[in-house]
Amino acid sequence: MKKFKWRKIKIRPVSADQLDDRMLLINLYVSQGLILVIGLVWILLQRQNIISLLTLPGTLNVLYWGLGLAAAVILVDLTISRWVPEEASDDGGVNDKIFRKRPLWHIAVICLVVSVCEELLFRGAIQFAIGPYWTSIVFAAIHVRYLRHWIPTGLVFSISYGLGWIYIQTGSLWAPIVAHFTIDLVMGLIIRYRRES
Repeated sequence: MKKFKWRKIKIRPVSADQLDDRMLLINLYVSQGLILVIGLVWILLQRQNIISLLTLPGTLNVLYWGLGLAAAVILVDLTISRWVPEEASDDGGVNDKIFRKRPLWHIAVICLVVSVCEELLFRGAIQFAIGPYWTSIVFAAIHVRYLRHWIPTGLVFSISYGLGWIYIQTGSLWAPIVAHFTIDLVMGLIIRYRRES
């Protein structure tokens, strides 16, 4: 058996078109795994109870808040995309590469993984420590691919603030998880099934 040589690992920035599908998925799932681990450790260091944080609520109130925010975000996003040129909201082709040829079940799995991992870290841990405003700044900053254009950066910040707000209103992490999942799923399906111009 060959010995693995750690010194041969090179980290360098790449664009979406330089990644094949397998490497893109590996990057996606590894980054979400890291986000999940960081979120869980941070929550434990804050002495929060993870079980109570993830307990399903007894009412449908959480579902209404989550789906309501998701509907508002999707409506605003579709309106903006109708009037704003595509290059002003370019993410480097990452979303297109993730969702374009993916089967429906895999789009749903990706959206579920991303929504649970990111909301656990951002709403469950970071917002608990620094509040929704600063959490939204951090959330927008980690979505690096949008930072080249102010419209998607502003949208990501606003969406994050909305997710933080419904978390405060409901007291349940499931409201932002439902909203995040629904937004990502609908946008992923739009990318997957839109016609080529």
